[in-house]
Parts: sequence; C-alpha cells; structure tokens
Amino acid sequence: MGKVIAFKKPSLQEKHKGNTLCRRGFHKWVLESDKKFDVKLGKLVTAWRCQRCGKRRTKAL
Repeated sequence: MGKVIAFKKPSLQEKHKGNTLCRRGFHKWVLESDKKFDVKLGKLVTAWRCQRCGKRRTKAL
C-alpha cells in the first residue's frame, strides 16, 4: 500500500495574510507608469497598483 498524506488546511491567518489591510481600504500604492496618455479621457494619466492585492487605479493629471 502507498503512503497516506495528510493535507494541512491553511489557517485563516495564513489565508488572508497581507490582504486584511487592503479590504479595509489601506492599500499600498506603487507607481506603475507615469504620464501615460489616455485617448478616451484626452488627458495624461498616472497608473498606480497595490503591492499587496494587485488592484489598479488611475489618476488624471
């Protein structure tokens, strides 16, 4: 017979590590690209990305 492998269920702390701040609105924004031109807005746009969860936002200059 083969070996029996016990699978470890991740705890809630491990599952949501680093994500709880983002869910409460405290993102860690990092500059992704600076001064990109958006054709639809017709303006220069700065792109930001959250380092923890990957959410993106843009801000028109």
